[in-house]
Amino acid sequence: MTTTQTGNTAETLAADHLTRQGLKIIARNVRCRGGEVDLIAEHRGTVVFVEVRLRKSQRFGGAAESITATKQARIVLAATHWLNGAGRAQADRPCRFDVVLMDGLSSSKIEWIPDAFSAD
Repeated sequence: MTTTQTGNTAETLAADHLTRQGLKIIARNVRCRGGEVDLIAEHRGTVVFVEVRLRKSQRFGGAAESITATKQARIVLAATHWLNGAGRAQADRPCRFDVVLMDGLSSSKIEWIPDAFSAD
């Protein structure tokens, strides 16, 4: 499986998990120059920007350690870009940043962290 295929599989597993938790996926792989958001969802009136992190090995740290301040800033940039463009109808709603951590391509290896970081 290529890296792209592995990433797509991880995002699909994460989206399925979040859907089972009551979130509605409204966009995937939103990109702008300098940033990307893996999933955008709606949950109880809140727009949720989701970063999906897969690590198959602990060699360089787990999935959580890979979400650096720089990575967070890139996610916030892409979220802002989306809210000012395609998602402008959602711009007045509350927003949060969630993380889905995966230490393998299995639905049993998913850890969902709501409100994992802020845009500040």
